[in-house]
Amino acid sequence: MVYPQLSSGSLAQFPIRKQQLRRTVVNAAPDGSAIRLADPNGASTRWVLSYAGLTDSERAAMETFIESAEGSLNSFTFLDPAGNLLAWSDQLTNVVWQADPLLTLTGGAGDPAGGVLGWKLANSGAAAQSITQTLQAPGGYQYCLSVYLRGDQATSVSLMGGGSQVERAVTTAWTRATFAMTGDPTANSIGFGIQVPAGATAYVYGMQVEAQAGASEYKSSTTGGVYAGARLASDQLTVTTTGPGQHACTVNIIHVNNAHNF
Repeated sequence: MVYPQLSSGSLAQFPIRKQQLRRTVVNAAPDGSAIRLADPNGASTRWVLSYAGLTDSERAAMETFIESAEGSLNSFTFLDPAGNLLAWSDQLTNVVWQADPLLTLTGGAGDPAGGVLGWKLANSGAAAQSITQTLQAPGGYQYCLSVYLRGDQATSVSLMGGGSQVERAVTTAWTRATFAMTGDPTANSIGFGIQVPAGATAYVYGMQVEAQAGASEYKSSTTGGVYAGARLASDQLTVTTTGPGQHACTVNIIHVNNAHNF
């Protein structure tokens, strides 16, 4: 079960309230000293999503979802509307990424933000080579893949998502390329990535995937924004009708790292 998108392709409306809580374990010694350690298994994230102007069909979809979840009883997958769905977006050699064998990844390159978080992608093969990441998210949702691109000379790369791809130009200046798409509506996972042509080299920075029609400001990520095991924080949904086909409600969602999913 997955939290529904609106008919616009977005998951939420502004304002979005997101709160992350972290737990620290304290071991107090007899001499009065203490040892403090971070406890990632005790971390939790909460979202407060306020909706206005929902259509009749959007209201019905939201109510159907609440009923299917049986309030806070059942868990579901939630795609963070305020985050980057990709994990380790600045570490392209992390195990969450799958790179073709003839694609060389070199970190430490300059990036458009003035840092050194860019990556050089060099294809030494005679065929196109790609780097991808697969998300355990619904294939049929609307997504937007975005990435900053630059080259030592003009070339092109292909952005990939949901089994389709689109070619984007690469110039000698940093530019941001985007690709909006939907995938297989029957699939429970979807892959995203970038493909470099044979013999070509490109610099990339800020790869990001969002469950919406367009790209927002880049957000560096480590764990990614796909939250399996999320739950509603309330058993009831209160809907206020402000006019014909105009409905408003607030949904509270919580995800706890050590939650047991049944």
